Amino acid sequence: MKKINIGIVGLGRLGKEYGRDLAFKIPQAQLVAACSILPAELDFARDTLQVPHLFKDYNEMLALPGLEAIFVISSTDMHPTHISEALKAGLHVFSEKPLGVNVAECEAVEAIAAQYPDQIAMVGFVRRYDPSYRYAKDKVEAGAIGKPYLVRSQTVDKDTIADWQIQYVTKSGGIFHDFNVHDIDLARWFLGSEMQQVWSIGGAFKYPAFSEAGDADNVMTTCTFQNGSMAVLNASRTAMHGHDTYTEVVGTLGSLRIGRPAALNRVEIYDQHGVRQECVETFWDRFEEAFLLMTQDFVNCILEGRRPDLQLSDATAATKAATAFTHSFKTGALVNL
Repeated sequence: MKKINIGIVGLGRLGKEYGRDLAFKIPQAQLVAACSILPAELDFARDTLQVPHLFKDYNEMLALPGLEAIFVISSTDMHPTHISEALKAGLHVFSEKPLGVNVAECEAVEAIAAQYPDQIAMVGFVRRYDPSYRYAKDKVEAGAIGKPYLVRSQTVDKDTIADWQIQYVTKSGGIFHDFNVHDIDLARWFLGSEMQQVWSIGGAFKYPAFSEAGDADNVMTTCTFQNGSMAVLNASRTAMHGHDTYTEVVGTLGSLRIGRPAALNRVEIYDQHGVRQECVETFWDRFEEAFLLMTQDFVNCILEGRRPDLQLSDATAATKAATAFTHSFKTGALVNL
């Protein structure tokens, strides 16, 4: 069996999960290198993932003989640089979202990727790989709900990780880039059009530290699209019940609801608190299968010599919209894209 020799940069909370998938769950992948500036992350790569080649310097890893592909799971502000350098080194590249936190750097990466048409460059919008979202997309394309004209979508994290996010937000681009890029991508995907106007509101209702960092803990954006369709996209860092990703697609003949309730399983608990279902705790609990399917597809694209459905232009469009959301939120203005 042909195996693709892969390196990974960034082994934080999400990088560790990608590392486990690459090391143990995808037979056609061989995780041969890892890079981090943090000794504890390199220890994890050596001891848990059994990675043979460890690097503190990213460019040294790129020069490793036999390396074929890179997974970029580094901090958001480093994505454009790490993607570009890997492409220039002759490697295929998968990157976590977003492609970048401003449109200029996204377009610069697209221009570099265009110079290397035989190399795969893909940004991970994982919800497209979730079986439920994929099923809903197939239903829309089959005309099951008529013409879709409205998407309601939200990304909601459990309150318990808000303190960590206060530190992370300085490099993530803010709540719209970190959270709503997923909802933006889904809205474009389901409605088949580009955004035209956006208006964002919100605030730091529970954690003033987000406001001090120029960000928010809860936001909402209303969007119009070039084909006349609409979307309402929410994001929250302060849910008490768990990670609550939910999308509704409304069409002229019906609607589809994906992810509601955000149940951990199909068990209902009947006790002194009443009747309830437990909720998934984290995004990984909700989308673990989708992450694996997405990673497998990237490896398959390399092996089969085909382009992924997710293009860098999709990632640029998401960043363009998230940037407009941020500008609208900070100025209160209706923003034309």
